[in-house]
Amino acid sequence: MEGNMPPVVVDVDHVSMRFNLAQEKTESLKEYLLKMVRGQLMFNEFYALKDVSFKVRKGESVALIGRNGSGKSTMLKVVAGVMYPSQGACTVNGSIAPMIELGAGFDMDLTARENIYLNGAVLGHDRAYMDEHFKNIVDFAELWDFIDVPVKNFSSGMVTRLGFAIATEVTADLLVVDEVLAVGDFMFQHKCLMRLNEMLEKGTTLLFVSHSSEQVRMLCKRAVWLDHGVIRGDGPADEVCTMYEQAMRNGEA
Repeated sequence: MEGNMPPVVVDVDHVSMRFNLAQEKTESLKEYLLKMVRGQLMFNEFYALKDVSFKVRKGESVALIGRNGSGKSTMLKVVAGVMYPSQGACTVNGSIAPMIELGAGFDMDLTARENIYLNGAVLGHDRAYMDEHFKNIVDFAELWDFIDVPVKNFSSGMVTRLGFAIATEVTADLLVVDEVLAVGDFMFQHKCLMRLNEMLEKGTTLLFVSHSSEQVRMLCKRAVWLDHGVIRGDGPADEVCTMYEQAMRNGEA
């Protein structure tokens, strides 16, 4: 059976992510360093993820759902290579277009035009490639009137629009999306959903985090429900969302 299935793009294998939280407050860096040298720093261990395993195959659209603090965004950062797990391993086969913190890679003193080329270079594309895609990016972001304005003067919604337009213009094997559709007006959110659907139809694999069950049901065929860092459900998106919503109503999530 395995041989007839699409190849695995994301393989999360018994991943745990542990953070050390200081038990007491230190008033200064000097005090912190002195306590560290003397072995007087006390920590509580906090597991954002605990022994999480799942696979995402080529062409799948998978949502991570759960309450704030359930480990969804931490999991996406592990997949995107922003964080390394304390235990276990995460393997990604193919190129990634991460949309975790759109605009985080922008130089706020540069204009939108300059940031498009800067982001293109970071993603490994030369100027000729970005010249070819420049019009599509600005058309989608609807920012022609502000193309030569420094990004520091943009609203958060405008920054997100520009970041989304750049990230989705570039073809990638895996799209990692974290709550980016929460910013912007309704019409632009709809436009983003349409763009993501077009990419899915062309075979892009999607790993998606959203607090909107409506968006999850619209975009994803499968959902993984995380609760306090462990998987409570993994299956068809509608079924898992319904389980999660019922647990929320009953105070069990």
